[in-house]
Amino acid sequence: MKAELHPKYFPEAKIVCACGNIMTVGSTVPEIHVELCSKCHPFYTGKQKLIDTARRVEKFTERKQAKTEKSGKTIGKKAKAEKRAAHKAAKKAQKNPTKLSEV
Repeated sequence: MKAELHPKYFPEAKIVCACGNIMTVGSTVPEIHVELCSKCHPFYTGKQKLIDTARRVEKFTERKQAKTEKSGKTIGKKAKAEKRAAHKAAKKAQKNPTKLSEV
């Protein structure tokens, strides 16, 4: 191995989590600070931490609930086509009203 080519290896490097957990591993950095570890991460603990900023969680649940309620009220292709044709006919009648006074 060439001298001064590889970084210095620390076999007892510390990983310090924001929750206070300290782990010892081998690394090229003597100390590493992290925000989440296996002791406090929601995936591993099973506890989900939701911080509701500006009612985002409630808005999401409302939208999701509205979608599930709407999904039960689906109509078929024929009904959609009939509805579309009726709408077009109403629009056309609104644009060109018939003149009954000339009869």
